[in-house]
Amino acid sequence: MSRLTIRARLTLVYGGLFFLAGLVLLGVTYALVSQRFAGGVSVTDVRGPGSVQPPPGAVRSTQISGVSPEDMLTALLAMGGIALAVVGALATAIGWLIAGRMLQPLHRVTETARRIADSPRNLHERLALSGPSDELTRLGDTFDLMLERLDQSFEGQARFIANASHELRTPLTLNRTLLEIAMTRPGTPARTRQLGETLLEVNARHERLIDGLLLLARSDRELTDRSFVDLADIVAHVAAQQSAAVDVRAGGTEAPTAGDPVLLERLVQNLVENGVRHNVADGWVRVDTGSRPDGTVFVSVTNTGPAVAPYEVPSLFEPFRRLSRTHGGGAGLGLSIVRAVATAHDGAVHAEPRPGGGLVVTVTLPLAPAAAAVPGAGPDDTDADYSRTNGSTSQARTIAAPTP
Repeated sequence: MSRLTIRARLTLVYGGLFFLAGLVLLGVTYALVSQRFAGGVSVTDVRGPGSVQPPPGAVRSTQISGVSPEDMLTALLAMGGIALAVVGALATAIGWLIAGRMLQPLHRVTETARRIADSPRNLHERLALSGPSDELTRLGDTFDLMLERLDQSFEGQARFIANASHELRTPLTLNRTLLEIAMTRPGTPARTRQLGETLLEVNARHERLIDGLLLLARSDRELTDRSFVDLADIVAHVAAQQSAAVDVRAGGTEAPTAGDPVLLERLVQNLVENGVRHNVADGWVRVDTGSRPDGTVFVSVTNTGPAVAPYEVPSLFEPFRRLSRTHGGGAGLGLSIVRAVATAHDGAVHAEPRPGGGLVVTVTLPLAPAAAAVPGAGPDDTDADYSRTNGSTSQARTIAAPTP
């Protein structure tokens, strides 16, 4: 019973109560008719000439049209049972339909909650249940109020991060300008120059942190304008800009999707920089792209590096979360931004430890509608759009496997 749906339970309750009431009614009817027959029934006996009248006071065996009382009671039970079964089945079917009709608002609540769970950007949706002011309508109104409060909270949080980041940018820019001027003055002592360089590094780190917060706040909002983008071209562009400290190799096939080229470039850049930063001496980073039969495209970044425990992987996507504060100079927003950008593009990100150390991070995004409708027709448009967005031509992709 616990595995049945509420609709099935209500139907069983309705049907069970109907059959129970029918059985009670049939039993009471049978008892009343039996008692009536046992007490004697006034019936006109049909007798021919010369028939013998029973003596006064004798109990007569009543018979109606040649049918005995026992046969009548048996027929009553049989016909009543058949009628109860037919009408009970019909009542159960009607109860199933009525239960489904009554529970329809709950289905809407469930579907809305599922869409919001899949993407927090659906917080603007409302149930707006109509009908009488009953328990279900009040539940829907309460659910709408909760969604409104959550929507306002998320909007306020994103607005605060954006405003605070913008306000902090001005003094950091001023500090950088003053430090650069002080360092370029003639006769500046070497110790002062060294101190200025240190302060510039700290200032640059703070600027990267603020830029990350701004990007995180922007990616948390719903995308309205989407362009045709090939992830393979973005990967080639990002890989070509990396330093030679770690061997970065780009490979794979075309991966056309629709989205914001700037955000998608930042996604790939954060993945590659994360793989380069958290690496070992003589390590490597491999970036693969491609499409899948299920209508999705992917970009996967594999890198050598320190061993990562499986239970630590989910926490890597939380803001300001780093496994080691001494390794690298990141602010702990890289993978958080990756997840936010992927979610904004209706995608998902998955990470798992690589055997021998390092991580394998895979971002899955929907295949571009034009590419799905006309295979092979989209990449040319993608290259042109991405080139216009970045102001540079797409670079050739090299398919190479790193030496483990």
